[in-house]
Amino acid sequence: MTTNTSTSASRLANGSASTVPRKVHRGMAVHAEGTSVPARRSAASVLEVLAGLRTPAQAARELSLSLPSYYKLESRALGGLVQGCDKPLWVRRSSADQQLARLQKQCRRLEQDLHRYQALARVARKAAGLSPAERPEKRDARGRRQRRPSVRAVKAVRALRRVAVDESGAASASDPPVQEGGS
Repeated sequence: MTTNTSTSASRLANGSASTVPRKVHRGMAVHAEGTSVPARRSAASVLEVLAGLRTPAQAARELSLSLPSYYKLESRALGGLVQGCDKPLWVRRSSADQQLARLQKQCRRLEQDLHRYQALARVARKAAGLSPAERPEKRDARGRRQRRPSVRAVKAVRALRRVAVDESGAASASDPPVQEGGS
């Protein structure tokens, strides 16, 4: 692309000329890299026929094709043109794995935001001289405060599971893992 800064005297005289350089387009960019010479010749012939510069018979003769073969070529070329003008579908599609990865990344980012906002809230409370926020007590279905398991109970469960594993050779999949000092 080049710029053209020449202006005519008549436009300068009536004040309609712009001092901003105009862009002049020279040539047409045809993205034909990686295509064969016969394919480019065929495309040029089809375009010449569609533009009215040649007859289909002349183009068929130039390409060494019969007239029905030329019309098939023209039909394929027009199909490719229409397909090329369509919006690419691959942009909008994503596989389930890609969507899962995107959602996991979004989840991690949101968790980071949550922790940052919680820290900011703690700092703001401390700066204002307020007491830390109270944590709500966990309640069971009847509204009573849930009891934390005692260390002795956890130790007993572990011992029982060790004996069960030793006897059966493998842990049962239905047994949930025991967490010390559960919440």
